[in-house]
Amino acid sequence: MANTPQSKKRARQTERRTAVNKARRSRIRTFIRKVEEALGTGDASAAAAALKVAQPEMARGITKGVLHKNTVARKMSRLSARIKALSAA
Repeated sequence: MANTPQSKKRARQTERRTAVNKARRSRIRTFIRKVEEALGTGDASAAAAALKVAQPEMARGITKGVLHKNTVARKMSRLSARIKALSAA
């Protein structure tokens, strides 16, 4: 338990920051889910449009320190490869 005034303040800051980061992470997951759902329906153009909307959100997650850059790069790469495969088929 925090005892000093500084540690109490740091605990408050951490609590606020955790809430913000949780909301950001949830928002990014929602955008990714929309791409996944569009892929599930088999509509390549809708999936591509959903990915185009999701990419800036994912990139923002990197700059805000919510997600690691390689994690986002991997997710973007895999989603775009699935869309490419869907549109080729």
